Amino acid sequence: MDGEDVVQEALIEAYRKLDKYDASRPLKPWLFRIAHNRCIDFLRRKGVRDEAEAAAAMPEAVSPAQPATLGVGKAVEHLVASLPPKERAYVLLKDIFDYSLEEIAELVASAVGGVKAALNRGRTKLASSTAPSQSARSASPELARIMQLYVDRFNQGDRDGVRELISADARLAVADRFAGKFADAPYFFNYNRWPWPWKIAVGELDGEPVVIILQRGADTCTPYSSIRLDVIGQRIECIVDYIHCPWVIPAATTVTLPLGQRDHNCRS
Repeated sequence: MDGEDVVQEALIEAYRKLDKYDASRPLKPWLFRIAHNRCIDFLRRKGVRDEAEAAAAMPEAVSPAQPATLGVGKAVEHLVASLPPKERAYVLLKDIFDYSLEEIAELVASAVGGVKAALNRGRTKLASSTAPSQSARSASPELARIMQLYVDRFNQGDRDGVRELISADARLAVADRFAGKFADAPYFFNYNRWPWPWKIAVGELDGEPVVIILQRGADTCTPYSSIRLDVIGQRIECIVDYIHCPWVIPAATTVTLPLGQRDHNCRS
């Protein structure tokens, strides 16, 4: 999945920087430079990670990229939640960057017919999915209370306590990995085997309440990705987890954490 991750990060970064693109110049070299820089960043991170794993140490945290333009964060989340990686990349290349079917087929080493079929599937899924609201969701007292309980119990490893907050028929979507009933997913097991130390905290993305996944360092925590919770009454009815899609953080305009979550209190 590393190669796909680099492609997704490069496309999302290019999408964020469209307003800076000089339309009088060729698009392909501009995209190539972004992809090249992302590959270099990936290789550097991989080198650090491999070296750290060999020494049984903790990998370095990666700082989020510069803020995106307004509205991109929700668009990115909508793409991630609605489409698998291949269809997502084809939609971005064709409908955002205006690549021809032939150019996309050459880039991904596929037949034009296969690209066209995947593109049509992606467009159909996007058209039938619910678009994100343009207005920011505010945190009601009940949502804030449930989110804080979820975070506290999750960080403490209190699985039964977390389950008490979740309805029997709750849905879980782990972007690019799983979609179905929460009860049918090995959700906690996946977090227990995650390759680096983490914690979660209540925060905001673009002014909306979310759970922020933090990558824990020696003295600081770095925002890595996010989880969205839908609460009805006093129970969580839907969880959308983006831990496998860290580009939702750099795609956001603002990332807000409670005071102290990035400092030494991260160790608690």
